[in-house]
Amino acid sequence: MTTLIKLEVTRALRNKKFMFFSVIYPPLLYLIIAGGADNKPIPGTQLSMPLYYMVAMAAFGAMTAVLLGNSEAIAKERAKGWVRQLRLTALPGRGYVAAKMAAAATISLPSILLVMIAAAAVKGVRLEAWQWTAILAATWLGSFAFAALGVAIGYLASGDAVRPIAMLIYFVLAFLGGLWMPLTILPQWVQNIAEWLPTHAYAALGQAVEAGGAPDVKDIALLIGYLLVFAAAAAWLYRKDARKA
Repeated sequence: MTTLIKLEVTRALRNKKFMFFSVIYPPLLYLIIAGGADNKPIPGTQLSMPLYYMVAMAAFGAMTAVLLGNSEAIAKERAKGWVRQLRLTALPGRGYVAAKMAAAATISLPSILLVMIAAAAVKGVRLEAWQWTAILAATWLGSFAFAALGVAIGYLASGDAVRPIAMLIYFVLAFLGGLWMPLTILPQWVQNIAEWLPTHAYAALGQAVEAGGAPDVKDIALLIGYLLVFAAAAAWLYRKDARKA
């Protein structure tokens, strides 16, 4: 499984288009959105725009790497017969799914770091050492839930269908989860839905740390629950695909 993880990471690093949108684009987008913003708190929150969008764009970049990257890569591998060849090896199905998740999460780490560096160097964001560490850890570990979702989508759809399906899920979750704009400025019904979405819980982990506290137990439990559901779905779809092969 370690060999497969190394192979997946190496292949992703060679994909210039993927690296731009998953690693370079999020910090650039952060600077565009928060570039001219002041340090006044966003209405309904304790965070300024530079702080709020630091976590939001770090989460957005990680999602790009693990969700879109996984789903499209798996769909292409299925079409080319690569997955069928892997089934002939000693690698178990759960090993393949775990390797895909681990490789995608590894790629997401540079994106998270670059957004945080941009926030500190350009926007002057200053936090305690423990806060930087906790935000990095929470954002990285939280991305595993979306890595599992990416694997599931990769087995749910195939060919040309996987991209629009993945993009739709990706943008809906990002918008309703508060990654594009603070939920406090959106209608109440949107806020009510967001409370139960994985993206809201995901961003809330780091934003709670920015505010000087600990992540809410509800957000942690919600994200773990989604991880288990998405991983179970990915494993079931993998087995279903194996029976068809």
